[in-house]
Amino acid sequence: MNGAESLQRTLLNCGVDTCFMNPGTSEMHFVAALDNVPGMRSVLTLFEGVATGAADGYGRMTETPAATLLHLGPGLANGMANLHNARRAASPIVNIVGDHATYHRKYDAPLTSDAEGMAATVSKWVKVSQSANDVGRDAAEAVARSVEPQRGVCTLVLPADTAWGEADGPAQPPPPATPMTIDTELSHVAAAALRGEGRHVLLIGGTALLSEGLEAAARIAAKTGAEIFCDTITARMERGAGRVKIRRLPYFPEAVEQTLEGTTTLVLAGTRSPVAFFAYPDKSSDLTPRGVNPIQIASPSDDPVSALRTLAEVLDAPPFKSIAQTACAELALPALPTGDLTVDNIGKTIGALLPEHAVICDDSATSGVQPFVHTATSQPHDWLLVTGGAIGQGMPVGIGAALARPDNKVICLEGDGSAMYTIQSLWTQARENLDVTNIVFSNRSYAILAIEYKRLRGTTPGTRAHDMLDLTRPDLDFVKMAEGMGVEAFRCETLDDFNSRFAYCMQERGPRLIEVILPPHRG
Repeated sequence: MNGAESLQRTLLNCGVDTCFMNPGTSEMHFVAALDNVPGMRSVLTLFEGVATGAADGYGRMTETPAATLLHLGPGLANGMANLHNARRAASPIVNIVGDHATYHRKYDAPLTSDAEGMAATVSKWVKVSQSANDVGRDAAEAVARSVEPQRGVCTLVLPADTAWGEADGPAQPPPPATPMTIDTELSHVAAAALRGEGRHVLLIGGTALLSEGLEAAARIAAKTGAEIFCDTITARMERGAGRVKIRRLPYFPEAVEQTLEGTTTLVLAGTRSPVAFFAYPDKSSDLTPRGVNPIQIASPSDDPVSALRTLAEVLDAPPFKSIAQTACAELALPALPTGDLTVDNIGKTIGALLPEHAVICDDSATSGVQPFVHTATSQPHDWLLVTGGAIGQGMPVGIGAALARPDNKVICLEGDGSAMYTIQSLWTQARENLDVTNIVFSNRSYAILAIEYKRLRGTTPGTRAHDMLDLTRPDLDFVKMAEGMGVEAFRCETLDDFNSRFAYCMQERGPRLIEVILPPHRG
């Protein structure tokens, strides 16, 4: 058995059975091992950013890692933006990067680079295997570190000679890590503050936005009158009918300040105090309400669900069953809209026709707000966002989500600009016959940048500046691009057309794309 076969057998022993890859010469022994070691689902992508984004989506939906296989430092570099998003999402990923053979590095061949140094910027753990016999043990450690005690990206760099060298055999999973402990003293501090007068806000993130955490938060709210919020950008959020109602903080800093105005108690679980996405002249970066000292019962690297449960018990909060009817959203579908093809009406259509337990991957920037609003009381679903702000995430994350949830409809909301970062995703969706519907909001501009330009400069862009935010001359044709990669596609210029096309996509299985033609945006 060589090191590559030891790697694959170890990954399978540890429960990692899916690998998204774009391999090169230094990874050929790992590719060959696919024929010799049954059980690994290998998914080819045409760009490393698709592979890393897909692993992110898979990890968010399963809470267990998929693997990636990337070609040396440049391949890792191509996947870095979506690894950055995955790091911010605390997604478990075992990121495998091939490298030159140990004895070849001294020759400084063209692809030689500092893969270990690059990986450290997006990984919670990085290791370079030194021999074929180390590969299995190192891979088992990578899997363990990716899920315990805090999930995240773990990168294993494997020189080529560790792949073709003889190995003793695969490794077995290490024993589970010790669960994180909860600081009960902080729970008592938070409870005392929540019992006092004033406006109380509970800001939650991470795994607290899944059912168990939301239910614990609802119990606390029922006991204390606290309002439940989540961050503007979240990795995964369970919402819709039958799910606990929660408000999302706005994007722009002044809107956050207005939303939290009057807050006297701010309790944080699984997140940090709110900050502005960017700095703006004469505006605050720290958005914590003035005079408020936040109480953090669980940081993003802690266990927010256990922390919320502990706080609920300290407060002697009512059981969730007794408050579920008032705490949860009731099913109330928007009426299928008529009129013009606007983002608001598109959001209503999505809300009206959204299937139960769909997964929405939102990479649409300016166009995602209305669909989010109009799905609040739709069928129960999951909502995934661009956690690190690096666009080009939606379609790749949709690949991973679709593989993780093959029986559920996946909907990718894409801006036209962000779609072009990882348009190669469509090819993988077609090859794997994934049930993904991609909606591209084609306003032929980087609309969010036009808005930001005006906020920073106080004016609308001039002719030359506008050219840097404009996606015309020529117009992008997403229908042709999709069809060229094997995905059925439609262009919609009227609301009636979108309503019928979206309904069709929700009824049929398989990958599809709807390009929605919207007016250009100038800020």
